[in-house]
Amino acid sequence: MTQMTLTAVLLTGGESRRMGRDKATIEINGETLWQRQLRVLRELKPQEILISARTRPNWLPADIELQLDDPPSRGPLSGLAKALAAMRTTHLITLAVDMPFMTGEELNRLCGLGRSGCGVVPMIGEQAEPLAAIYPVEAFPDFSKALTTADSSLQPLIRALATVGKVGLYEVPADGAHLYRSVNAPGDLEFDA
Repeated sequence: MTQMTLTAVLLTGGESRRMGRDKATIEINGETLWQRQLRVLRELKPQEILISARTRPNWLPADIELQLDDPPSRGPLSGLAKALAAMRTTHLITLAVDMPFMTGEELNRLCGLGRSGCGVVPMIGEQAEPLAAIYPVEAFPDFSKALTTADSSLQPLIRALATVGKVGLYEVPADGAHLYRSVNAPGDLEFDA
């Protein structure tokens, strides 16, 4: 079996309408969300880290490659397709900037479930969590094809990838579901974890 190699992508392309400001620059415990999420991704020691965005962020670190969505942006679908096209490894690990409860330990657990030609997408009940997941390079044609359709939802794409064995679905235990929680509005910033 080929050893899994990782590229990481921090997805920052959301418009932050409900939050009212750029979520990436929100500070929690003296650290912005973009700094925190890059720190978590660096713990995984990927060969490369990318940032996916609609437009160039003013906080972009000099040592990180930026991948801008091709217009018109189709949200996370655009960002993931672009990152899969740019990577030079076997797998892409994704993390959304607005998932501040995610840990390096949990992402390592996902990495341990990946294998040659197959990634891992967590499931919270019946819903896939495609923005903290692992995709194999083999999924790139599927993402590219999805960009040509009218549906930019990742849920049907994840089900299709699972059907052909390009991703496995990981049932997140109830006591771990909070790790996948995202912050979308000011009230979501209440930290219990």
